[in-house]
Amino acid sequence: MTDRSTELPRECWELIFNFLDHHRHFEPLSLVSTQFLSMTNHLRRSLIISSRTTPFLPNIFQRFPNLKEIEIRESDGDLDYLLHQISNSGLDLESLTLSSQEQFCLTGLRELGLRMKNMTKLNCSGTNCLQDTHLFEIGNSFPLLEDLNISFPQYNSRFDPIGSLDLQRFSGIVTDEGIIHLSMKLKSLLKIDLSGNHFVTDKSLQFLSENCLLLKEILIHECDFITQNGIGSVMRTCVNLNYISVDGIGIPSIELYFQESFVFAKKLCEINLSHSFISDELLSSIANACLPLKKLTICHCYDFTFVGVSYLLYKYQFLEYLDLEGANFLTDESMIDLCEFLRKLTFINLSLCSKLTSSTFFMLVSNCSSLKDIRMERTNLGVEEFLVDFGINPCVMSLNLARNESLSDECIKKIAFCCPHLQELKISHCPTITEEGIIEVLRRCGEIRHLEMNRCSGIKCLDIDFELPKLEVVQAEGPVLDDEALMMIATRCRGLMHLNLEGCLNVTTKGVNGVVQCCMRLREINLKWCDNVKVDIIPRMVFSRPSLRKIIPPCRFIPTDKQNKLFLRHGCLVCRG
Repeated sequence: MTDRSTELPRECWELIFNFLDHHRHFEPLSLVSTQFLSMTNHLRRSLIISSRTTPFLPNIFQRFPNLKEIEIRESDGDLDYLLHQISNSGLDLESLTLSSQEQFCLTGLRELGLRMKNMTKLNCSGTNCLQDTHLFEIGNSFPLLEDLNISFPQYNSRFDPIGSLDLQRFSGIVTDEGIIHLSMKLKSLLKIDLSGNHFVTDKSLQFLSENCLLLKEILIHECDFITQNGIGSVMRTCVNLNYISVDGIGIPSIELYFQESFVFAKKLCEINLSHSFISDELLSSIANACLPLKKLTICHCYDFTFVGVSYLLYKYQFLEYLDLEGANFLTDESMIDLCEFLRKLTFINLSLCSKLTSSTFFMLVSNCSSLKDIRMERTNLGVEEFLVDFGINPCVMSLNLARNESLSDECIKKIAFCCPHLQELKISHCPTITEEGIIEVLRRCGEIRHLEMNRCSGIKCLDIDFELPKLEVVQAEGPVLDDEALMMIATRCRGLMHLNLEGCLNVTTKGVNGVVQCCMRLREINLKWCDNVKVDIIPRMVFSRPSLRKIIPPCRFIPTDKQNKLFLRHGCLVCRG
Protein backbone atom coordinates (compact mmCIF):
# COMPACT_ATOMS: atom_id res chain seq x y z
CA MET A 1 0.00 0.00 0.00
CA THR A 2 1.30 3.47 -0.87
CA ASP A 3 2.44 5.50 2.17
CA ARG A 4 0.27 8.63 2.02
CA SER A 5 0.98 9.85 5.58
CA THR A 6 3.38 12.50 4.24
CA GLU A 7 0.53 14.50 2.70
CA LEU A 8 0.19 16.45 5.97
CA PRO A 9 3.14 18.05 7.79
CA ARG A 10 4.36 16.24 10.92
CA GLU A 11 3.14 19.09 13.14
CA CYS A 12 -0.44 18.64 11.90
CA TRP A 13 -0.41 14.91 12.56
CA GLU A 14 0.93 15.48 16.06
CA LEU A 15 -1.87 17.94 16.80
CA ILE A 16 -4.39 15.34 15.65
CA PHE A 17 -2.82 12.56 17.74
CA ASN A 18 -2.82 14.75 20.82
CA PHE A 19 -6.62 14.82 20.74
CA LEU A 20 -6.72 11.09 21.52
CA ASP A 21 -7.88 10.45 25.08
CA HIS A 22 -5.24 7.83 25.95
CA HIS A 23 -1.81 6.77 24.70
CA ARG A 24 -3.12 3.20 24.21
CA HIS A 25 -4.56 4.45 20.93
CA PHE A 26 -1.03 5.17 19.72
CA GLU A 27 -0.29 1.46 19.16
CA PRO A 28 -2.58 0.90 16.15
CA LEU A 29 -1.46 4.22 14.72
CA SER A 30 2.20 3.17 15.00
CA LEU A 31 1.47 0.27 12.63
CA VAL A 32 0.32 2.55 9.81
CA SER A 33 3.74 3.84 8.76
CA THR A 34 7.26 4.47 10.01
CA GLN A 35 6.42 8.18 10.26
CA PHE A 36 3.44 7.47 12.53
CA LEU A 37 5.62 5.13 14.61
CA SER A 38 8.18 7.89 15.08
CA MET A 39 5.53 10.47 15.97
CA THR A 40 3.71 8.29 18.52
CA ASN A 41 7.04 7.41 20.14
CA HIS A 42 7.82 11.10 20.59
CA LEU A 43 4.33 11.94 21.85
CA ARG A 44 4.20 9.35 24.63
CA ARG A 45 4.47 11.06 28.02
CA SER A 46 3.95 8.33 30.66
CA LEU A 47 5.49 4.94 31.47
CA ILE A 48 4.90 2.22 34.07
CA ILE A 49 8.00 0.21 35.04
CA SER A 50 7.85 -3.22 36.69
CA SER A 51 10.63 -5.63 37.62
CA ARG A 52 9.98 -7.58 34.42
CA THR A 53 10.50 -4.58 32.16
CA THR A 54 13.67 -3.37 33.91
CA PRO A 55 16.10 -5.24 31.59
CA PHE A 56 14.65 -3.40 28.59
CA LEU A 57 14.86 0.12 30.04
CA PRO A 58 17.77 1.46 27.92
CA ASN A 59 15.87 0.62 24.73
CA ILE A 60 12.60 1.93 26.16
CA PHE A 61 14.14 5.28 27.12
CA GLN A 62 15.68 5.55 23.69
CA ARG A 63 12.37 4.81 22.01
CA PHE A 64 10.35 7.28 24.11
CA PRO A 65 12.61 10.33 24.56
CA ASN A 66 9.91 12.73 25.74
CA LEU A 67 8.61 10.85 28.78
CA LYS A 68 7.46 13.16 31.56
CA GLU A 69 5.84 10.74 34.04
CA ILE A 70 7.25 7.44 35.36
CA GLU A 71 5.58 5.05 37.81
CA ILE A 72 7.64 2.22 39.33
CA ARG A 73 5.64 -0.85 40.37
CA GLU A 74 6.65 -4.18 41.89
CA SER A 75 10.35 -3.38 42.03
CA ASP A 76 12.00 -6.37 43.66
CA GLY A 77 15.51 -5.50 42.51
CA ASP A 78 17.96 -2.68 43.26
CA LEU A 79 15.78 0.44 43.29
CA ASP A 80 18.81 2.71 43.59
CA TYR A 81 20.24 1.24 40.37
CA LEU A 82 16.88 1.66 38.65
CA LEU A 83 16.81 5.34 39.60
CA HIS A 84 20.42 5.60 38.43
CA GLN A 85 19.27 4.36 35.01
CA ILE A 86 16.46 6.92 34.94
CA SER A 87 18.88 9.68 35.98
CA ASN A 88 21.18 8.87 33.08
CA SER A 89 18.44 8.41 30.51
CA GLY A 90 18.50 11.98 29.27
CA LEU A 91 14.81 12.40 30.15
CA ASP A 92 13.39 15.59 31.62
CA LEU A 93 10.93 14.11 34.13
CA GLU A 94 8.18 16.07 35.84
CA SER A 95 6.51 13.28 37.85
CA LEU A 96 7.78 10.15 39.64
CA THR A 97 5.68 7.58 41.54
CA LEU A 98 7.48 5.24 43.97
CA SER A 99 4.47 4.06 45.96
CA SER A 100 4.48 0.84 48.04
CA GLN A 101 8.24 0.31 47.82
CA GLU A 102 10.01 -1.98 50.30
CA GLN A 103 12.81 0.52 50.84
CA PHE A 104 13.52 4.21 50.47
CA CYS A 105 16.35 4.84 48.03
CA LEU A 106 18.33 7.82 49.31
CA THR A 107 21.24 7.47 46.87
CA GLY A 108 19.02 7.05 43.83
CA LEU A 109 16.78 10.00 44.68
CA ARG A 110 19.80 12.19 45.41
CA GLU A 111 21.22 11.41 41.97
CA LEU A 112 17.83 11.94 40.36
CA GLY A 113 17.58 15.36 42.00
CA LEU A 114 20.87 16.40 40.43
CA ARG A 115 19.64 15.54 36.92
CA MET A 116 15.88 16.14 36.96
CA LYS A 117 15.70 19.85 37.68
CA ASN A 118 12.06 20.21 36.62
CA MET A 119 10.55 17.52 38.87
CA THR A 120 7.29 18.89 40.28
CA LYS A 121 5.47 15.74 41.49
CA LEU A 122 6.72 12.95 43.77
CA ASN A 123 4.58 10.11 45.15
CA CYS A 124 6.14 7.98 47.92
CA SER A 125 2.90 6.68 49.42
CA GLY A 126 2.97 3.34 51.23
CA THR A 127 6.78 3.28 51.38
CA ASN A 128 8.37 1.06 54.01
CA CYS A 129 10.67 2.66 56.59
CA LEU A 130 9.93 6.28 55.62
CA GLN A 131 11.52 8.63 58.13
CA ASP A 132 12.61 12.22 58.66
CA THR A 133 16.03 11.74 57.04
CA HIS A 134 14.27 10.78 53.81
CA LEU A 135 12.16 13.93 53.94
CA PHE A 136 15.36 15.95 54.43
CA GLU A 137 16.70 14.44 51.20
CA ILE A 138 13.45 15.10 49.30
CA GLY A 139 13.50 18.74 50.36
CA ASN A 140 17.15 19.18 49.40
CA SER A 141 16.93 17.29 46.08
CA PHE A 142 13.66 18.58 44.61
CA PRO A 143 13.19 22.24 45.58
CA LEU A 144 10.63 22.81 42.80
CA LEU A 145 8.17 20.16 44.01
CA GLU A 146 4.54 21.23 43.77
CA ASP A 147 2.83 17.93 44.61
CA LEU A 148 4.16 15.59 47.34
CA ASN A 149 2.50 12.38 48.57
CA ILE A 150 4.06 10.74 51.65
CA SER A 151 0.85 9.10 52.85
CA PHE A 152 0.51 5.86 54.83
CA PRO A 153 4.15 4.83 55.35
CA GLN A 154 4.58 1.24 56.56
CA TYR A 155 6.09 0.87 60.04
CA ASN A 156 7.52 -2.26 61.65
CA SER A 157 6.64 -1.08 65.13
CA ARG A 158 4.50 -1.87 68.12
CA PHE A 159 3.38 -0.41 71.41
CA ASP A 160 4.34 -1.94 74.73
CA PRO A 161 1.60 -2.92 77.26
CA ILE A 162 1.70 0.41 79.11
CA GLY A 163 1.23 2.39 75.92
CA SER A 164 4.68 3.90 75.37
CA LEU A 165 6.55 3.58 72.11
CA ASP A 166 9.22 0.92 71.72
CA LEU A 167 11.42 3.13 69.52
CA GLN A 168 14.01 0.44 68.96
CA ARG A 169 11.43 -1.50 66.98
CA PHE A 170 10.76 1.39 64.63
CA SER A 171 12.41 0.96 61.23
CA GLY A 172 11.25 4.43 60.19
CA ILE A 173 9.13 7.29 61.43
CA VAL A 174 8.01 10.68 60.16
CA THR A 175 7.70 13.45 62.73
CA ASP A 176 7.19 17.21 62.80
CA GLU A 177 10.91 17.68 62.29
CA GLY A 178 10.79 16.19 58.80
CA ILE A 179 7.67 18.12 57.77
CA ILE A 180 9.11 21.40 59.08
CA HIS A 181 12.25 20.84 56.97
CA LEU A 182 10.08 20.24 53.90
CA SER A 183 8.09 23.40 54.58
CA MET A 184 11.29 25.48 54.59
CA LYS A 185 12.67 23.91 51.40
CA LEU A 186 9.60 23.49 49.18
CA LYS A 187 8.49 27.06 48.59
CA SER A 188 6.55 26.09 45.45
CA LEU A 189 4.49 23.39 47.18
CA LEU A 190 0.84 23.39 46.07
CA LYS A 191 -0.37 20.00 47.37
CA ILE A 192 0.71 17.64 50.16
CA ASP A 193 -0.79 14.36 51.42
CA LEU A 194 0.18 13.63 55.04
CA SER A 195 -2.41 10.89 55.58
CA GLY A 196 -1.40 7.96 57.77
CA ASN A 197 1.55 9.72 59.40
CA HIS A 198 0.44 9.06 62.95
CA PHE A 199 3.11 11.09 64.73
CA VAL A 200 2.85 14.48 63.02
CA THR A 201 1.02 17.17 65.00
CA ASP A 202 -0.55 20.59 64.57
CA LYS A 203 2.98 21.99 64.58
CA SER A 204 3.53 20.54 61.09
CA LEU A 205 0.42 22.29 59.79
CA GLN A 206 1.54 25.55 61.37
CA PHE A 207 4.89 25.53 59.56
CA LEU A 208 3.36 24.41 56.27
CA SER A 209 0.85 27.26 56.34
CA GLU A 210 3.53 29.80 57.32
CA ASN A 211 6.28 28.71 54.89
CA CYS A 212 4.41 27.27 51.89
CA LEU A 213 2.46 30.35 50.91
CA LEU A 214 1.20 28.84 47.65
CA LEU A 215 -0.32 25.76 49.32
CA LYS A 216 -3.70 24.91 47.77
CA GLU A 217 -4.46 21.31 48.73
CA ILE A 218 -3.87 19.35 51.92
CA LEU A 219 -4.95 15.80 52.81
CA ILE A 220 -4.69 14.65 56.44
CA HIS A 221 -6.54 11.37 57.00
CA GLU A 222 -5.70 9.16 60.00
CA CYS A 223 -3.27 11.61 61.57
CA ASP A 224 -3.92 10.91 65.23
CA PHE A 225 -2.22 13.97 66.74
CA ILE A 226 -3.60 16.58 64.36
CA THR A 227 -6.54 18.33 65.97
CA GLN A 228 -9.49 20.39 64.80
CA ASN A 229 -7.67 23.50 65.99
CA GLY A 230 -4.70 22.66 63.75
CA ILE A 231 -6.95 22.16 60.74
CA GLY A 232 -8.83 25.37 61.54
CA SER A 233 -5.52 27.24 61.72
CA VAL A 234 -4.61 26.07 58.21
CA MET A 235 -7.94 27.32 56.84
CA ARG A 236 -7.38 30.69 58.49
CA THR A 237 -3.74 31.08 57.40
CA CYS A 238 -3.47 29.53 53.90
CA VAL A 239 -5.04 32.22 51.75
CA ASN A 240 -4.80 30.07 48.58
CA LEU A 241 -6.33 26.91 50.08
CA ASN A 242 -8.94 25.45 47.72
CA TYR A 243 -9.11 21.79 48.82
CA ILE A 244 -9.02 20.19 52.26
CA SER A 245 -9.58 16.50 53.00
CA VAL A 246 -9.80 15.21 56.59
CA ASP A 247 -11.53 12.41 58.47
CA GLY A 248 -12.58 11.55 62.01
CA ILE A 249 -13.72 15.09 62.79
CA GLY A 250 -16.22 15.56 65.64
CA ILE A 251 -14.97 12.98 68.13
CA PRO A 252 -15.97 13.77 70.82
CA SER A 253 -17.51 16.99 69.42
CA ILE A 254 -17.03 19.80 66.92
CA GLU A 255 -14.74 22.56 68.18
CA LEU A 256 -16.15 26.06 67.75
CA TYR A 257 -12.77 27.32 66.48
CA PHE A 258 -12.82 24.73 63.68
CA GLN A 259 -16.46 25.42 62.83
CA GLU A 260 -15.87 29.16 62.52
CA SER A 261 -12.71 28.74 60.40
CA PHE A 262 -14.52 28.07 57.12
CA VAL A 263 -15.43 31.72 56.73
CA PHE A 264 -11.71 32.56 56.43
CA ALA A 265 -11.08 30.05 53.58
CA LYS A 266 -12.31 32.36 50.83
CA LYS A 267 -11.03 30.13 47.98
CA LEU A 268 -12.15 26.75 49.33
CA CYS A 269 -13.94 24.92 46.51
CA GLU A 270 -13.52 21.25 47.59
CA ILE A 271 -14.25 19.82 51.06
CA ASN A 272 -13.94 16.18 52.16
CA LEU A 273 -15.05 15.35 55.72
CA SER A 274 -15.44 11.57 55.32
CA HIS A 275 -16.05 9.26 58.30
CA SER A 276 -16.69 12.17 60.66
CA PHE A 277 -19.28 13.09 63.28
CA ILE A 278 -20.53 16.31 61.78
CA SER A 279 -23.50 18.33 62.98
CA ASP A 280 -26.18 20.42 61.31
CA GLU A 281 -24.50 23.43 62.95
CA LEU A 282 -21.23 22.65 61.14
CA LEU A 283 -23.04 22.29 57.81
CA SER A 284 -24.78 25.62 58.48
CA SER A 285 -21.40 27.26 59.16
CA ILE A 286 -20.08 25.97 55.84
CA ALA A 287 -23.26 27.13 54.11
CA ASN A 288 -23.05 30.64 55.62
CA ALA A 289 -19.34 30.99 54.76
CA CYS A 290 -20.33 31.70 51.13
CA LEU A 291 -17.47 29.66 49.66
CA PRO A 292 -16.91 29.01 45.94
CA LEU A 293 -17.74 25.37 46.74
CA LYS A 294 -17.87 22.94 43.81
CA LYS A 295 -17.25 19.54 45.45
CA LEU A 296 -18.53 18.22 48.79
CA THR A 297 -17.82 14.77 50.24
CA ILE A 298 -19.51 13.78 53.51
CA CYS A 299 -19.66 10.02 52.96
CA HIS A 300 -20.06 7.74 55.98
CA CYS A 301 -20.65 10.72 58.26
CA TYR A 302 -22.90 10.77 61.32
CA ASP A 303 -24.94 13.16 63.50
CA PHE A 304 -26.20 15.39 60.67
CA THR A 305 -29.77 15.36 59.40
CA PHE A 306 -31.81 16.26 56.35
CA VAL A 307 -32.25 19.78 57.76
CA GLY A 308 -28.51 20.45 57.76
CA VAL A 309 -27.75 19.01 54.33
CA SER A 310 -30.76 20.65 52.68
CA TYR A 311 -29.79 24.08 54.00
CA LEU A 312 -26.24 23.63 52.74
CA LEU A 313 -27.41 22.51 49.29
CA TYR A 314 -29.86 25.42 49.17
CA LYS A 315 -26.90 27.77 49.65
CA TYR A 316 -24.68 25.97 47.10
CA GLN A 317 -26.98 25.30 44.16
CA PHE A 318 -23.95 25.56 41.86
CA LEU A 319 -22.42 22.41 43.42
CA GLU A 320 -21.02 19.99 40.80
CA TYR A 321 -19.91 17.00 42.92
CA LEU A 322 -21.82 15.53 45.87
CA ASP A 323 -20.95 12.40 47.85
CA LEU A 324 -23.58 11.39 50.45
CA GLU A 325 -22.72 7.70 50.66
CA GLY A 326 -24.19 6.10 53.77
CA ALA A 327 -26.70 8.89 54.52
CA ASN A 328 -29.40 6.44 55.65
CA PHE A 329 -31.95 9.12 56.58
CA LEU A 330 -32.49 9.98 52.91
CA THR A 331 -35.79 8.83 51.41
CA ASP A 332 -37.42 9.23 48.01
CA GLU A 333 -39.63 11.97 49.49
CA SER A 334 -36.63 13.92 50.84
CA MET A 335 -34.81 13.58 47.51
CA ILE A 336 -37.72 15.34 45.80
CA ASP A 337 -36.87 18.45 47.81
CA LEU A 338 -33.10 18.11 47.34
CA CYS A 339 -33.38 17.70 43.57
CA GLU A 340 -34.46 21.33 43.36
CA PHE A 341 -30.94 22.34 44.47
CA LEU A 342 -28.95 19.90 42.33
CA ARG A 343 -29.41 21.36 38.86
CA LYS A 344 -25.66 21.81 38.23
CA LEU A 345 -24.50 18.42 39.55
CA THR A 346 -22.28 16.31 37.29
CA PHE A 347 -21.55 13.59 39.93
CA ILE A 348 -23.59 12.16 42.79
CA ASN A 349 -22.93 9.19 45.09
CA LEU A 350 -25.91 7.82 47.03
CA SER A 351 -24.53 4.34 47.66
CA LEU A 352 -25.56 2.64 50.91
CA CYS A 353 -28.60 4.94 51.20
CA SER A 354 -30.83 1.94 51.78
CA LYS A 355 -34.20 3.74 51.72
CA LEU A 356 -33.79 5.06 48.18
CA THR A 357 -35.62 3.29 45.36
CA SER A 358 -35.93 3.62 41.58
CA SER A 359 -37.98 6.78 42.09
CA THR A 360 -34.89 8.69 43.26
CA PHE A 361 -32.85 7.50 40.28
CA PHE A 362 -35.42 8.63 37.71
CA MET A 363 -35.96 11.94 39.53
CA LEU A 364 -32.23 12.64 39.32
CA VAL A 365 -32.05 11.72 35.64
CA SER A 366 -35.07 13.89 34.79
CA ASN A 367 -34.27 16.96 36.91
CA CYS A 368 -30.46 17.14 36.91
CA SER A 369 -29.69 17.66 33.25
CA SER A 370 -25.90 18.00 33.77
CA LEU A 371 -25.42 14.66 35.58
CA LYS A 372 -22.72 12.46 34.05
CA ASP A 373 -21.95 9.98 36.84
CA ILE A 374 -24.51 8.38 39.24
CA ARG A 375 -23.58 5.87 41.93
CA MET A 376 -26.33 4.02 43.78
CA GLU A 377 -24.64 0.86 44.98
CA ARG A 378 -26.40 -1.15 47.72
CA THR A 379 -29.65 0.84 47.69
CA ASN A 380 -33.22 -0.34 47.11
CA LEU A 381 -32.99 0.35 43.38
CA GLY A 382 -35.46 -1.78 41.48
CA VAL A 383 -38.31 -1.08 43.88
CA GLU A 384 -40.65 1.72 42.80
CA GLU A 385 -41.89 3.68 45.81
CA PHE A 386 -44.07 5.83 43.57
CA LEU A 387 -44.37 6.54 39.86
CA VAL A 388 -42.31 9.33 38.33
CA ASP A 389 -41.88 10.58 34.79
CA PHE A 390 -39.00 9.08 32.80
CA GLY A 391 -37.03 11.90 31.24
CA ILE A 392 -34.20 11.24 28.79
CA ASN A 393 -30.81 12.56 29.93
CA PRO A 394 -28.16 12.44 27.18
CA CYS A 395 -25.40 13.57 29.56
CA VAL A 396 -25.34 10.46 31.81
CA MET A 397 -22.27 8.43 30.88
CA SER A 398 -21.44 6.33 33.96
CA LEU A 399 -23.65 4.30 36.31
CA ASN A 400 -22.59 2.17 39.27
CA LEU A 401 -25.68 0.20 40.32
CA ALA A 402 -23.91 -2.84 41.78
CA ARG A 403 -25.26 -4.95 44.66
CA ASN A 404 -28.89 -3.95 44.21
CA GLU A 405 -30.71 -7.22 44.84
CA SER A 406 -34.06 -5.91 43.58
CA LEU A 407 -32.74 -4.50 40.31
CA SER A 408 -34.80 -6.22 37.62
CA ASP A 409 -34.77 -6.49 33.84
CA GLU A 410 -37.70 -4.08 33.57
CA CYS A 411 -35.91 -1.46 35.65
CA ILE A 412 -32.62 -1.76 33.79
CA LYS A 413 -34.51 -1.42 30.48
CA LYS A 414 -36.05 1.85 31.68
CA ILE A 415 -32.61 3.03 32.77
CA ALA A 416 -31.22 2.29 29.31
CA PHE A 417 -34.09 4.25 27.75
CA CYS A 418 -33.35 7.27 29.97
CA CYS A 419 -29.54 7.19 29.44
CA PRO A 420 -29.02 6.52 25.72
CA HIS A 421 -25.39 7.76 25.69
CA LEU A 422 -24.24 5.56 28.55
CA GLN A 423 -20.57 4.55 28.31
CA GLU A 424 -19.92 2.72 31.61
CA LEU A 425 -22.30 0.39 33.47
CA LYS A 426 -21.59 -1.56 36.67
CA ILE A 427 -24.28 -4.03 37.75
CA SER A 428 -22.17 -6.66 39.54
CA HIS A 429 -23.88 -8.81 42.20
CA CYS A 430 -27.40 -8.06 40.93
CA PRO A 431 -28.91 -11.58 40.96
CA THR A 432 -32.29 -10.74 39.41
CA ILE A 433 -30.91 -9.33 36.16
CA THR A 434 -30.95 -11.77 33.25
CA GLU A 435 -29.59 -11.74 29.71
CA GLU A 436 -32.86 -10.13 28.56
CA GLY A 437 -32.09 -6.96 30.49
CA ILE A 438 -28.42 -6.86 29.51
CA ILE A 439 -29.14 -7.30 25.81
CA GLU A 440 -31.68 -4.46 25.86
CA VAL A 441 -29.12 -2.17 27.55
CA LEU A 442 -26.50 -3.01 24.92
CA ARG A 443 -29.04 -2.51 22.13
CA ARG A 444 -30.14 0.94 23.30
CA CYS A 445 -26.77 2.22 24.55
CA GLY A 446 -24.58 2.02 21.47
CA GLU A 447 -21.85 4.15 23.07
CA ILE A 448 -21.14 1.68 25.90
CA ARG A 449 -17.45 0.99 26.42
CA HIS A 450 -17.24 -0.58 29.89
CA LEU A 451 -19.54 -3.30 31.27
CA GLU A 452 -19.19 -4.95 34.68
CA MET A 453 -21.53 -7.86 35.47
CA ASN A 454 -19.52 -9.87 37.98
CA ARG A 455 -21.40 -12.57 39.87
CA CYS A 456 -24.72 -11.87 38.12
CA SER A 457 -26.12 -15.35 38.60
CA GLY A 458 -29.22 -14.69 36.47
CA ILE A 459 -27.19 -14.25 33.28
CA LYS A 460 -26.68 -17.56 31.50
CA CYS A 461 -26.14 -16.65 27.85
CA LEU A 462 -25.95 -13.62 25.55
CA ASP A 463 -27.77 -13.99 22.23
CA ILE A 464 -26.61 -10.70 20.69
CA ASP A 465 -27.61 -10.10 17.05
CA PHE A 466 -26.05 -6.65 16.63
CA GLU A 467 -22.54 -5.20 16.61
CA LEU A 468 -20.91 -3.54 19.64
CA PRO A 469 -17.85 -1.88 18.10
CA LYS A 470 -17.18 0.48 21.01
CA LEU A 471 -17.27 -2.05 23.88
CA GLU A 472 -13.71 -2.25 25.23
CA VAL A 473 -14.00 -3.68 28.78
CA VAL A 474 -16.07 -6.64 29.98
CA GLN A 475 -15.91 -7.82 33.60
CA ALA A 476 -17.76 -11.12 34.05
CA GLU A 477 -16.34 -12.87 37.12
CA GLY A 478 -18.03 -15.97 38.47
CA PRO A 479 -20.20 -18.59 36.75
CA VAL A 480 -21.78 -16.01 34.43
CA LEU A 481 -20.62 -16.84 30.90
CA ASP A 482 -20.14 -20.08 29.01
CA ASP A 483 -18.42 -20.76 25.67
CA GLU A 484 -21.50 -19.86 23.66
CA ALA A 485 -21.82 -16.45 25.35
CA LEU A 486 -18.08 -15.90 25.01
CA MET A 487 -18.18 -16.61 21.30
CA MET A 488 -21.05 -14.15 20.95
CA ILE A 489 -18.94 -11.47 22.65
CA ALA A 490 -15.98 -12.35 20.45
CA THR A 491 -17.93 -11.97 17.20
CA ARG A 492 -19.91 -8.85 18.19
CA CYS A 493 -17.27 -6.95 20.24
CA ARG A 494 -14.23 -6.96 18.01
CA GLY A 495 -12.83 -3.85 19.68
CA LEU A 496 -12.61 -5.60 23.06
CA MET A 497 -9.42 -4.73 24.96
CA HIS A 498 -9.92 -6.00 28.55
CA LEU A 499 -11.73 -9.21 29.50
CA ASN A 500 -12.07 -10.55 33.05
CA LEU A 501 -13.34 -14.14 33.27
CA GLU A 502 -12.06 -14.98 36.77
CA GLY A 503 -13.93 -17.96 38.16
CA CYS A 504 -15.88 -18.68 34.96
CA LEU A 505 -16.11 -22.45 35.37
CA ASN A 506 -18.27 -22.89 32.27
CA VAL A 507 -15.66 -21.38 29.96
CA THR A 508 -13.32 -23.78 28.16
CA THR A 509 -10.32 -23.53 25.88
CA LYS A 510 -12.62 -23.30 22.87
CA GLY A 511 -14.31 -20.11 24.08
CA VAL A 512 -11.04 -18.41 25.05
CA ASN A 513 -9.50 -19.31 21.71
CA GLY A 514 -12.46 -17.73 19.93
CA VAL A 515 -11.95 -14.45 21.78
CA VAL A 516 -8.22 -14.42 21.02
CA GLN A 517 -8.83 -15.06 17.33
CA CYS A 518 -11.64 -12.51 16.86
CA CYS A 519 -10.67 -9.60 19.17
CA MET A 520 -7.69 -8.10 17.40
CA ARG A 521 -7.21 -5.29 19.97
CA LEU A 522 -7.29 -7.53 23.07
CA ARG A 523 -4.70 -6.33 25.58
CA GLU A 524 -5.55 -8.02 28.90
CA ILE A 525 -7.37 -11.22 29.86
CA ASN A 526 -7.91 -12.76 33.30
CA LEU A 527 -8.43 -16.55 33.38
CA LYS A 528 -7.76 -17.13 37.08
CA TRP A 529 -9.82 -20.04 38.48
CA CYS A 530 -11.02 -20.95 34.97
CA ASP A 531 -10.42 -24.63 35.68
CA ASN A 532 -11.75 -25.88 32.35
CA VAL A 533 -9.28 -23.84 30.29
CA LYS A 534 -6.21 -25.89 29.38
CA VAL A 535 -2.94 -24.20 30.34
CA ASP A 536 -1.24 -25.10 27.06
CA ILE A 537 -3.31 -22.38 25.36
CA ILE A 538 -1.23 -19.63 27.03
CA PRO A 539 1.78 -19.73 24.65
CA ARG A 540 -0.55 -19.90 21.65
CA MET A 541 -2.39 -16.82 22.92
CA VAL A 542 0.84 -14.83 23.23
CA PHE A 543 2.11 -15.77 19.77
CA SER A 544 -1.22 -15.53 17.90
CA ARG A 545 -2.46 -12.22 19.31
CA PRO A 546 0.31 -9.57 19.16
CA SER A 547 -1.85 -6.95 20.93
CA LEU A 548 -1.88 -8.92 24.23
CA ARG A 549 0.01 -7.16 27.00
CA LYS A 550 -1.08 -9.08 30.13
CA ILE A 551 -2.45 -12.56 30.82
CA ILE A 552 -3.51 -13.92 34.21
CA PRO A 553 -3.59 -17.66 33.44
CA PRO A 554 -5.46 -20.49 35.18
CA CYS A 555 -3.98 -21.32 38.56
CA ARG A 556 -2.21 -24.43 37.30
CA PHE A 557 0.07 -22.48 34.98
CA ILE A 558 3.44 -21.44 36.43
CA PRO A 559 5.71 -20.04 33.70
CA THR A 560 9.44 -20.67 33.90
CA ASP A 561 11.95 -17.82 33.74
CA LYS A 562 12.79 -18.85 30.19
CA GLN A 563 9.13 -18.74 29.20
CA ASN A 564 8.66 -15.36 30.87
CA LYS A 565 11.54 -13.88 28.91
CA LEU A 566 10.13 -15.29 25.68
CA PHE A 567 6.66 -13.88 26.41
CA LEU A 568 8.12 -10.48 27.29
CA ARG A 569 10.00 -10.39 23.99
CA HIS A 570 6.58 -10.59 22.38
CA GLY A 571 5.38 -7.72 24.58
CA CYS A 572 3.19 -9.78 26.95
CA LEU A 573 3.43 -10.16 30.72
CA VAL A 574 2.19 -13.57 31.87
CA CYS A 575 1.57 -13.58 35.61
CA ARG A 576 1.71 -16.58 37.91
CA GLY A 577 -1.67 -18.26 37.87
